[in-house]
Amino acid sequence: MIKFDTKVRVRYGETDQMGVVYHGNYAQFFEIGRVEWLRNLGVSYKKMEELGVMLPVVSLTMNYKRSARYDDELTIRTIFKKQSGVKIEFEYEIYNQEDELLTTGYSLLVFVDMKSGRPIAAPDYVKIKLEALAE
Repeated sequence: MIKFDTKVRVRYGETDQMGVVYHGNYAQFFEIGRVEWLRNLGVSYKKMEELGVMLPVVSLTMNYKRSARYDDELTIRTIFKKQSGVKIEFEYEIYNQEDELLTTGYSLLVFVDMKSGRPIAAPDYVKIKLEALAE
């Protein structure tokens, strides 16, 4: 499972006066997709944090192709790119219900020890699941 699709419906509060999704909300859509991708892999953000590991975003890029609008049903496609050392990388594609590509994105996250605030290698239970993807 390199790719995973998550569906969301655009809520009124995510739009501006013209009914267009505010650009800052795409980062939240990417987060939804990433969290669900990991959950589907069997990795819980909540459990990771309970075990003392955070996964903050250190780089995020977005390219807007078309506008998402109020009440659109969006498909957030999350694509695992790679994991090496302390880093994990994802790409994103967001489509509307007509299967039109609206937005693309990329994020780089780093595994961090919650106590020290320092980067750490990916936990073994995460590495095992990610390595299984390559097989």
